[in-house]
Amino acid sequence: MFPYKTSISLDKKLKEPLYLQLSNQFINLIRDGRLATGTKLIGTRQLAEVLEIHRKTVVASYEELALQGWVESVPKKGTFVNTDLPVIQRQDFVDTAYESSQVTSGFSFYASSVLEHKLTQKKEGVMYLNDGTSDGRLTPLDEIARTYRRITSRKSTYHHLDYGSTYGNDTLRAVLANYLNQSRGLKTAKENILITRGSQMGMWLSSQLLLKLKDVIVVGETNYASADLTFMNTGAILKRVRVDQCGLITDDLERICQKETIRAVYVTSHHHHPTTVTLSAQRRIHLLQLSRTYNFAIIEDDYDYDFNYNHAPILPLASHDSGGNVIYVGSVCKTVAPVFRIGYLIASKDFVDEAAKLRGYVDRQGDALLELTFADFVKSGDLDRHIRKVMKVYQQRRDLFCKLLKDELGDYFSFEIPKGGMAIWVTLNNKYSWKKVQEVGKEYQIAIGDYMRYDMAETHHNAMRIGFASYNEEEIYELIKRLKQTMLSITN
Repeated sequence: MFPYKTSISLDKKLKEPLYLQLSNQFINLIRDGRLATGTKLIGTRQLAEVLEIHRKTVVASYEELALQGWVESVPKKGTFVNTDLPVIQRQDFVDTAYESSQVTSGFSFYASSVLEHKLTQKKEGVMYLNDGTSDGRLTPLDEIARTYRRITSRKSTYHHLDYGSTYGNDTLRAVLANYLNQSRGLKTAKENILITRGSQMGMWLSSQLLLKLKDVIVVGETNYASADLTFMNTGAILKRVRVDQCGLITDDLERICQKETIRAVYVTSHHHHPTTVTLSAQRRIHLLQLSRTYNFAIIEDDYDYDFNYNHAPILPLASHDSGGNVIYVGSVCKTVAPVFRIGYLIASKDFVDEAAKLRGYVDRQGDALLELTFADFVKSGDLDRHIRKVMKVYQQRRDLFCKLLKDELGDYFSFEIPKGGMAIWVTLNNKYSWKKVQEVGKEYQIAIGDYMRYDMAETHHNAMRIGFASYNEEEIYELIKRLKQTMLSITN
């Protein structure tokens, strides 16, 4: 007789009804081949006695199994495992527990050859370096929550709960058009705006529409690693041009254009990622001229436009674009908090229309209620008030971080004080390696992270990007202290 008592375990403390627990365990036993097709199940009264449960529970379970087609009831004979089920090979078990977690698939699939996903389990007490993220503790959660509640309490909100447009919420598109026209000198309309889940989605959509196998896209010698990987994933060829204190060297770009056809140029014109330098006015004009002459697209990633400490923000390339060559991507993620996945792609209407169609394959629509909330958040002036508040905080943190880095670690690191953004481009003395700093840093509870992503071109510049905005004053002192302990340990 089948060992029901040792094979079935029921827990009355669970929220799931006992009859469903019993049904699901029977299904597992049948599926795993331990109860073969045609096997007669023990009677309801006898099973109830074995498991010490009410007979009605067993009856309900058998009825559920019959409704799902796992068993069949034969009058005056009993209940049997359905004979129409495919013959299942019995599995060998180390114990009776069913292992639900699968590590290896039973089929083949196409794995990414360029993108690796590293899941970091953060440990308490460890300080993790980042490449420039906002401080979530400064996020205006109360204002956002109040706005969200106000939006959801309106009767007119109900029609936003249905399927919407792949373009994003119409109200937010209109609000952003007005806001960006006023704050960034754009001349755009809501028809030119696609709401995305962040700038990364904007880059991906752009790459899919612009690039095919062996198409050429030009990027900086130092460049945003995620953008590189996105373009590489299309099979495109990345041509790199040098970056100096004035940004992307457009004369190098022009020489490439004279020799071969390029499809696009990717640029972080405001604060070049990762080095933080600003593309000069002369090179901005030159880049736009080249795009019109050679008919390529400019993907302008303006990831931290709002944070400038020494001067007013530089207007984006998109504000000077008269030929429809610029695809402008950005988000509120870095400005407010990365968890709020709201970004935008701005381009000519025909490109936005095609991007909206493509977006529908992977994301039917965005979060309409969150988009309405941020439409109100922007329109009411709350976003600008938040920016003004955190600007002062981040500037103070930049100044303190740079002073301590120079005073305490000037023999090991060199850098230029960034005019804006939330990170510093730090060059390590050639006597040392980031690999060694990473290894020794673990002893002092400091995690350097993947420093190699800042040198995708393998130029061995020995520099990496270190964010300062997410640390308060006390944390900055502690971070510098741990870095100093690390470097002293290396040199001793």
